[in-house]
Amino acid sequence: MNDTSAKNFSEPPGYEAAKEENPRHTPSHDDGLNNESNEADRVSGEFFREVNAVMTIALRDLTKLFRDRPRLVAGLIFPIIFIGVLGGGLNASFGKVLDYDFLTFVFTGVLAQTMFTSTASGVISLVQDRENDFSRELFVAPISRYTIVIGKIAGESLVSLWQAIGVMVFGLIIGVPLTVILVLKLLPILLIISFLGGAFGILVLANLGSQRTANQIFPFLIFPQFFLAGVFNPITALPLYLSLPSKLVPLTYAVDFLRSIYFRGSPAYEEIVLFSPVADFVVIAVVSLIFLVAGTYLFARSERNR
Repeated sequence: MNDTSAKNFSEPPGYEAAKEENPRHTPSHDDGLNNESNEADRVSGEFFREVNAVMTIALRDLTKLFRDRPRLVAGLIFPIIFIGVLGGGLNASFGKVLDYDFLTFVFTGVLAQTMFTSTASGVISLVQDRENDFSRELFVAPISRYTIVIGKIAGESLVSLWQAIGVMVFGLIIGVPLTVILVLKLLPILLIISFLGGAFGILVLANLGSQRTANQIFPFLIFPQFFLAGVFNPITALPLYLSLPSKLVPLTYAVDFLRSIYFRGSPAYEEIVLFSPVADFVVIAVVSLIFLVAGTYLFARSERNR
């Protein structure tokens, strides 16, 4: 049998054409690159989806602020009253016996307290969203629960920053030393304090069942911190029974962190500041992470059990 007949015997008619039309696929280097490219596209798409969700939630809170004029005004009035009336009165009474400007001392405390409290109370407004079933709609969306929480904290941080700008403008009016460079140094500190307040708010929110409960419990958790953290009063020489709880409340480190930046290089630094900026930052970072993880987990679990 010659080669031609052997070929015809072993290969049925049309074999060559079928082979050309349907070649056997063998894995190649290009396939690996395509798979890696598809995986990168998927990860990139998920990342931008999460970022878009954060921006959407944050923009919603900022829009709500500008539509709620009473809240807009009240958010500026209370810090101004604290600084102008309380700070001015205490400065007139005790300022002469101190080696530093007591009005500036109160101003820095109220500025940190405003960022912390405003963000925390804003995040707790998720209780109202829960009653309106808005939070349930958020938690069934195809995004991470942490994305929802971070978006809420980001939105309330922008709201708090708006209030902080108003407080700083008032500080300039009453003679508090503020320069452009100093303001630029304080801005990242204010945002860090806002994040701490938001994480604290999430942890509190996870244990609240209604807006009425939030209105009753939140002031009880916040107002004692004003005095334990030294917003209006020096706390460098507290008795032991006050010094211990003072070091346990998160607002203490927020106020001290801001003052450590504001008074850095000032002769009054040692009399006012409790810890180094690095120590304050480490405590804030660790506490914020614990509050954020625990609060988000508990809040998400309460949503699933509803």
